[in-house]
Amino acid sequence: MDLGIAGKRALVCASSKGLGLGCAEALAEAGVNLVMNARGEEALLQAAQSIRDAYGVQVETVVADVTTSEGQEKLLAAATDIDILVTNAGGPPPGLWSDWDREDFIKALDANMLAPIALMKALLPGMMDRGWGRVVNITSQSVKAPIAVLGLSNSARAGLTGYVAGTARQVAGSGVCINNLLPGIHATDRAVSLDSGVCAQQGITMEEAKAQRAATIPAGRYGTRAEFGATCAFLCSQHAGFIVGQNILLDGGSTNATL
Repeated sequence: MDLGIAGKRALVCASSKGLGLGCAEALAEAGVNLVMNARGEEALLQAAQSIRDAYGVQVETVVADVTTSEGQEKLLAAATDIDILVTNAGGPPPGLWSDWDREDFIKALDANMLAPIALMKALLPGMMDRGWGRVVNITSQSVKAPIAVLGLSNSARAGLTGYVAGTARQVAGSGVCINNLLPGIHATDRAVSLDSGVCAQQGITMEEAKAQRAATIPAGRYGTRAEFGATCAFLCSQHAGFIVGQNILLDGGSTNATL
């Protein structure tokens, strides 16, 4: 399928690895030129060159922490005339409700709610002026069904979801579509971090922890960055103009809900 977005320009945050990289690769395969961002320079430059070599698109890189105001300013200075925005940031650490103080919540909000909002506020006007735009926020399955040990993520990402619900409907008439992608467990560093926590808590091996978690997923496995990226690219395509303000699960069926 021709996604109809060749020549468009996309900013993909936290895209040196994991789900962000999957999105960048899928957009590049569709002919989209990229601005890629990450905190680690070495991994970012390597990922960017790999995409240039594989797909022949233009790729700019910006080393910055998108969760800070300084990082956002640096990123936006480079990310001009953006047609597609993919927001992404690592999730806050797991724990118990009694573990977290105000500063922990502020950090989670900065990373997983306020940073995406800041980028949208900066880039949506240009998209609206041009009459076309796509925004995909990578959030979490926890906004559909909260995960007890991820209370910081539950809170911050639910706040972003509420913001998008209203904003998406305000800008849709200008040809701009905003949606959220809600990943379950994928084979990324985040999964390694969560499985490591299970290992420490239960005194089991990583293989046992992964098998234990995979058994809770109806699909019987972890997701891949390629299939996640393909879904993101479709939401950014010319075919997704009637999808507005939706929260789309990619979790292998692990969220047990009718709607």
